[in-house]
Amino acid sequence: MSVESDLIHFVITVVFSFLVGLEVKTYRMQFHADSAKYFFGSARTLTFVGILGFLFYRIDPVNLVPYIAVLVSLSLLYAIFYWTKVKKMSQSILLFTVMLCVYTFGPLTQVYSLWMPALLFVLIVFILNARGAIHKFILGINPREFETLGKMVLLSAVILPLLPDKEVVHYIPLSPFKIWLAVVVISAISYGGYIAQKYFFPSKGYFLTGVIGGTYSSTATTVALARKLKSLGYNRVIESAIIAATSVMYIRLIVVAAIFNIYVARSLAAPFIVLCLVGLAVSALFFRSNKETKKGVVDYVDKNPLELGTALLFALLFVVMMVLTQSVSKEYGSGGLRVLSFLVGFTDIDPFVLSLLTGKYGVNTIEITSLVMIAAGSNNLLKAFYALWFGGLKNTARSAAAIVVLGVVTIAWGLILS
Repeated sequence: MSVESDLIHFVITVVFSFLVGLEVKTYRMQFHADSAKYFFGSARTLTFVGILGFLFYRIDPVNLVPYIAVLVSLSLLYAIFYWTKVKKMSQSILLFTVMLCVYTFGPLTQVYSLWMPALLFVLIVFILNARGAIHKFILGINPREFETLGKMVLLSAVILPLLPDKEVVHYIPLSPFKIWLAVVVISAISYGGYIAQKYFFPSKGYFLTGVIGGTYSSTATTVALARKLKSLGYNRVIESAIIAATSVMYIRLIVVAAIFNIYVARSLAAPFIVLCLVGLAVSALFFRSNKETKKGVVDYVDKNPLELGTALLFALLFVVMMVLTQSVSKEYGSGGLRVLSFLVGFTDIDPFVLSLLTGKYGVNTIEITSLVMIAAGSNNLLKAFYALWFGGLKNTARSAAAIVVLGVVTIAWGLILS
């Protein structure tokens, strides 16, 4: 290593260490002004810690004996200081962890490119300044969400890699890996929409509830909004949200198609974008004509769509739909598939759509596009029925009629394509 590069790495270490020291000083003045004397380190101290890390790593970068010895010495010094803090009823080790991060600047600048120590510096600054935001986030989050996040990791990072990527049953044209990959993708889309609706856009009004809810379950969103409409009485904004949820469903289906079959996604893009825009335009008319409050909270968001039982059921339905679609295609051809797609629309269409996107049934891209559109259209008819059933004829007649029109147009467009 040249003298010039050593000097550059040393300067980077000193600068980052000093800046972190300044940030620590700002932090303790802002949050711990009354107990500043019980803080370990300052801008000068952390600068020297960074210098020590650089020098003692440079002395023996292979065995790291001097580097580790200094680290142990600093830890012992902090242990003595920490004992004093415990007697003063203060037990935080935040500043010790910051010191450890600063101590690694020296090795990081020599082993990695500039992006690594720079990233560490940025993270230290952001985390120190995020105390209030983190506290607010902890108070607002449901502890069960961490369990749900663990389930998402289990589905995607544990179960998925263990599955074989080859066909094991001759009448199922996909491997267990690809079947479960479809489950993970749909679960991730639904979970992402749920998190966005609950934590990033909470209590932002019924209309936004419908838009975000449509990204992960337009049917569940329709039912929840219809129930709210029945309990509150007629409200055009809630009706607009019901229409918006169905409109956003078209975009969701384009995204799903793009992940598994880009050619079908391209065929679906034009009709589905047109239908989505028409639906949103009608929804906007309802929204703008309302003179009542446009705010409100829908309480269905507490039901997380990501559950292991739901994922397993979806996988089973996916396999069943693949077998059923293959049998109908073989026995009745494209006409039978059109009837099946219409009937499937009165259930959960995701397993059927995925079976079309990933299976091999002897149908071309245009025919698959047609079948997806028919299923989406008949699913709109189901949602219109749910809106009337749960919201009442007087409250949801207009929104249900709009959804029916969207459904009929979608089915007709799909039949024309076929």
